[in-house]
Amino acid sequence: MSHRNAPLSETGRLRLARCVVEDGWSLRRAAERFQVAVTTAARWASRYRELGPAGMVDRSSRPHHSPNQTPTRTERRIIKIRVLRRWGPARIGYQLGIHPSTVHQVLSRYPGFFAETCVWQGVDKRKCLSCRE
Repeated sequence: MSHRNAPLSETGRLRLARCVVEDGWSLRRAAERFQVAVTTAARWASRYRELGPAGMVDRSSRPHHSPNQTPTRTERRIIKIRVLRRWGPARIGYQLGIHPSTVHQVLSRYPGFFAETCVWQGVDKRKCLSCRE
């Protein structure tokens, strides 16, 4: 299943790659015929050369690593302060020199540490739509 913005399905990519690799079409001609960019046609043709039809399947767009992720040690410090002092994200962020939104993200990943009753709705914060951002 191709993603929403994909110009061609796996079958369309395979047809394009076969036109370039097996039938000898130029990249420009194939790209124009299948209404994709020349660089996209080149990418699919090279994948077809390397992997064959198996190279036409969708690949995950999820990053392999996240260089800006909050370090585990910092997350532990945030949770420790939260448990011991019951401070909110703004105060914890000030204490550790971290932006409050980062603290909130960390606390949201560990729902047991950020599940007080919502002031406006009187319900659990994890269930309150106005508190889930």
